Amino acid sequence: MSDMPVRNIGGNIAANITSQKNPAANVSGSSFDEVINEALSRVSQVQNDADKAVGELAKGGDVTSAILAVEKADMSFQVMLEIRNKLLSTYEEIMRMQV
Repeated sequence: MSDMPVRNIGGNIAANITSQKNPAANVSGSSFDEVINEALSRVSQVQNDADKAVGELAKGGDVTSAILAVEKADMSFQVMLEIRNKLLSTYEEIMRMQV
């Protein structure tokens, strides 16, 4: 077994998390509609990046980058889906409230 150096696997992710302790502060002054539309456009961009990576894989590109792009797209879609589900359940709960 060869000695392989261990690199910082999640360095960029950890740096982004610590630099954005309050991500809501970045969207101050934005309406709820703008925030949702921006989040949807980000998810759409990640999906487009995954499509490009798969296209490059078909042309003989890197398998690892294609798999990572597809998994990132899947995770972002799952998060978006959970947010949608929470919003719908909240809306339904508000509609059941008696005034």
